[in-house]
Amino acid sequence: MQQISGYLRRAIDDFHMIAPKERVAIALSGGKDSMLLLHAMRHLSRYHPAQFELIAVFIDLGFNNIDIETLQKECDRLEIPLIIRKTDIAPLVFDIRKESNPCALCAKMRRGSIHDAAIENGCRTIALGHHRDDAVETFAMNLLYEGRIGCFQPVTYLDRKDVRAIRPMIYLSEQQIENAVRKLNIPIVKNPCPMDHTSMRKETKDLLKEAEERFPGLNDRLFGAIQRSELTGWKKD
Repeated sequence: MQQISGYLRRAIDDFHMIAPKERVAIALSGGKDSMLLLHAMRHLSRYHPAQFELIAVFIDLGFNNIDIETLQKECDRLEIPLIIRKTDIAPLVFDIRKESNPCALCAKMRRGSIHDAAIENGCRTIALGHHRDDAVETFAMNLLYEGRIGCFQPVTYLDRKDVRAIRPMIYLSEQQIENAVRKLNIPIVKNPCPMDHTSMRKETKDLLKEAEERFPGLNDRLFGAIQRSELTGWKKD
C-alpha cells in the first residue's frame, strides 16, 4: 500500500489535484480500480500535507443484483462515509429506450448523478479510478475511431457544475492494480451490467494487448508520448 500510495501522491502533487483541507468524493463502482483507489486514498490521507477529507459516492443504477453490503462494510472499516444514490438509469437505458449504444448514455447520466451527489455533500473534487492503461486506450480509441489525437486529462474542470474530476491513479498500470488488489485482499463487487466486457473499449484493450505482445513496451511508449505531447492538461507544473 505504501508503494501504491506513492504513485498516487506523485500524480496528486504533479497536477495539483487536491487543495489543503479539501473534501474529496471518491466515485465508487465496486470494481478493482475504484476499490483500490478507496484504500489508497484513505492511506494517503493520513500523511499527505493537504490533510484532505474523504467520502465515497456510489450510484445505484437500478440493477437488482448489486452487492451494496460489501461496499458499505469496506467503507465502514476504512471510516469513510458512503453516499448511495439510487437511480433508474439501467431500466431507462435498457428497458425503456432500448439504446443500441447504451454505454454512452449510461456513462453520461451516471456522471451527472455523481456530480450532483458530490456537490450535495460538500465536495467540488471527485476522484475517479482511471489508470495509465485507460489513458492509452482512450488515446488509441480517439485515433482509431474518430481520427483525432486526444485523451482525457489528469484533472478535468467541468464549468457547468463547477467541479473537478481528478485521476490520482494515472501513473498506475492495470497490472499493478490487479496485483495490489490481490495482495491486499481487497474485496471486489461484480459488475451486473450486461454490456460489461462487450464495449468498444474492450475491443481496443484486446487490440493493444495483441500489439504489446508483438512490440513489448508499446503501452509504456504510448503513455510516454501522451505525457510529452502538447495535449491540454498533461503538462506537469
